[in-house]
Amino acid sequence: MNHPKRCSFMLCVLAYACAFSGGLLAAPASEILVSDKQLRTIGITLMPLTASSESGKALYPAKVVLPVGSEFVVSAPVNGMISQVLVEPGQAVKRGQLLLRISSPELAKLQLDLLQAANRSRLAGRTAAREDRLLKEGIISERRQQEAASARIDAAATLSQARAALAFTGMSSPSIERIIRTNKLEDSLTLVAHTTGVVMSVSARPGQRVESSSPLLSVAALGDLWLDIQLPSAQANSISLQAKVTIPGRDVQAQVASIGSVVGSAQTVTVRARVLSKASDLRAGEFIQVALPVSQEAGSWSLPLAALARQGESAYVFVRTAKGFTVRPVKIIASAGQKIRAQGELKAGDQVAVSSVVTLKAAWLGESGGE
Repeated sequence: MNHPKRCSFMLCVLAYACAFSGGLLAAPASEILVSDKQLRTIGITLMPLTASSESGKALYPAKVVLPVGSEFVVSAPVNGMISQVLVEPGQAVKRGQLLLRISSPELAKLQLDLLQAANRSRLAGRTAAREDRLLKEGIISERRQQEAASARIDAAATLSQARAALAFTGMSSPSIERIIRTNKLEDSLTLVAHTTGVVMSVSARPGQRVESSSPLLSVAALGDLWLDIQLPSAQANSISLQAKVTIPGRDVQAQVASIGSVVGSAQTVTVRARVLSKASDLRAGEFIQVALPVSQEAGSWSLPLAALARQGESAYVFVRTAKGFTVRPVKIIASAGQKIRAQGELKAGDQVAVSSVVTLKAAWLGESGGE
């Protein structure tokens, strides 16, 4: 039993009682006696309940996310050192734009292999051509000509493999052909963007030594955006697929595409919605509030969160009577932000206390023996 907390509540109530000639008295029938003068002095605000059969909207937290496959990671193709970083997080880039440069001894080795393969391929080609002429003149045997043709094919395959090894590092085909043509090696490797988008993160730093396959930065194509909405698990069944989703204050429309089947540690279910319009008004990673349609069940009422008084696992509201307030238990069926939807023995026109509820709760518990 939390006696210190109970005592602090009672001290608050007694202070009001002493100041305004007559305290808040709790009758046996859970009625708290409060005059109109005390109501104004304490600052209790009332809200009348109004009936509505229409579907309303509730606000839920959401995060703007990228669809699977829209973000790609740029990794180090070889061991080396970052010599220059040419972009920064949040920067828009175009396809083919330079991102960073890497200096690497492995790059020099790959280029040397390319040149050697190119030279052997040229030599094998000339040898095979000569053997073809000699065979026609009847000077050599057909077997010798076939061996030369086979050597030409092997040399061409080795050259293709050397080209592919350099292409895998991100070197462009024109650069590879220029090395073969001029016999000049590149001293660094420049990585470029493979798609138009936005740089999401940069982990590489100039002077940093990296190993092959180390992630350096990521670029995302922002054509499509999605919303990951966190919905209380108790309300997941009230949302339907293809339900419209709006963002207060923004002309953005989205549509529910999937409803998660796993409840997270915060007892929420992830509802994913696809943004249909004005995606340019959103930023990936942004946290926002979204509005989802909520069916208003018969006998349920919209109330501010401040109207609730909790006692253990139960929730209550205080309804104005001729002499004060009566306590009514309610069941929370939906909540979003500072709004809730509740069911209970309430009716249209009831005046519910929506402020200074802690004072009413203190008087009620003090008389009824609650904890």
